[in-house]
Amino acid sequence: MTERHPSASARNTAQVAETAPALHFSVQYGMPETRLPRWKLRRWAEAALRDLHRHDLLPANEVVLTLRLVDAEEGQSLNRDYRERDYATNVLTFEYGIDPDGVAAGDIVLCVPVLDREAVEQGKPWQHHAAHLTIHGVLHALGFDHIEPDEAEAMEAIETRILAGMGIADPYTA
Repeated sequence: MTERHPSASARNTAQVAETAPALHFSVQYGMPETRLPRWKLRRWAEAALRDLHRHDLLPANEVVLTLRLVDAEEGQSLNRDYRERDYATNVLTFEYGIDPDGVAAGDIVLCVPVLDREAVEQGKPWQHHAAHLTIHGVLHALGFDHIEPDEAEAMEAIETRILAGMGIADPYTA
């Protein structure tokens, strides 16, 4: 009898299930953007969840996230309406907390033109900057913040570790 081995895809799916909570992930395209397919954005979010789970930092047992890609006009409007800052910012996150069943929910908004500009200004590969901002948004959606210096240091260390696991250089020194 021939022994059957699961495909790489099946093994990866099983590994994610064993090492991270369920992720319900939705992507909305408020503008055309072919460089960020749903599968890639999901992969980055899953990398963050796996890392947090591995380090006992994941405060939830299930995560529901919506990520929306927007243009500068929508990014500025959202930033003005929700943060009273009249400019487009790279990433906005709306954290909704964790319900009694342990389900964390949040919305992440990536402003693609700001992401484009920052990647050029900072001399970073565009995909690396996009991965960093996606992971940054996921961490915010799960309650991480960087208002206080110690929070910023901890959050940056987590981001750097997740990105390193993906072969991406430290965004804070690159």
